[in-house]
Amino acid sequence: MTSSATAPFETLLLEFNREDHVATITLNRPVRLNAFNRTMCEEMRAVWGIVKQDEGTNAVVLRAAGSRAFSAGLDVKSDYGQPDNVWNHEDPGELLSPKWQKMWKPVICAVQGMCTAGALYFVNESDVVICSQEATFFDSHVTAGLVSALEPVGLMRRVGLGDTLRIALMGNDERVCADTALRIGLVTEVVDRELLWARAHEIAATIAAKPPSATQGTVKAIWESLDKPYRAALDQGLIYTRLGNPLGKAELAAQVVPVKSDPRIR
Repeated sequence: MTSSATAPFETLLLEFNREDHVATITLNRPVRLNAFNRTMCEEMRAVWGIVKQDEGTNAVVLRAAGSRAFSAGLDVKSDYGQPDNVWNHEDPGELLSPKWQKMWKPVICAVQGMCTAGALYFVNESDVVICSQEATFFDSHVTAGLVSALEPVGLMRRVGLGDTLRIALMGNDERVCADTALRIGLVTEVVDRELLWARAHEIAATIAAKPPSATQGTVKAIWESLDKPYRAALDQGLIYTRLGNPLGKAELAAQVVPVKSDPRIR
């Protein structure tokens, strides 16, 4: 296995596995339960840009340091620093989101421990989500007297209206366990904690081995279809197949190693 790390960030780790064409992003504030502050948001935006432009990366693993939490959402003990003009306030999720950054490389999210509130941004915007047996998901907003209005928008696209409302309204009083998360479609696989990172990398490497024009075009087509009426989504998808299929087929052909002919065989 060959890997390399980028220049250090304050809140994140970024590593590249050149053999498997996988980049790994690790949330690295375990003492603060990997809660995001302004610095992490800005570093996440920068990292998505780096990964997007890196031609040696075909898939991404998003994971978190420590055992207690994947992320506790926004760090309420730090000042996020919104502008004084309320009309210029931004949603932190825009900086955390690979899709807002138009980064279409598949993202595999590996969740351990607690995942709450703003941490759902990471889950909502990933393409494949897996978790460990002890993982729990919940939305703490209403318990803290806050309106839960942003994270549920993405959550509804994964688990539907009923489960989204239950999670948003129950607050801290109900924790979605790993088995329930699997049942409602919040995650697609549950593994033992010690296998979580390896399994996430395995999934990413499997995807990364496919022609990148095909996988990235698939991610882009599916996510953009969510914002369009059915027929409009089909029309746009047809355009993407016309654009992407020749590129993907060429990449696949380039991966095939020609078999040397044996002059003795006719």
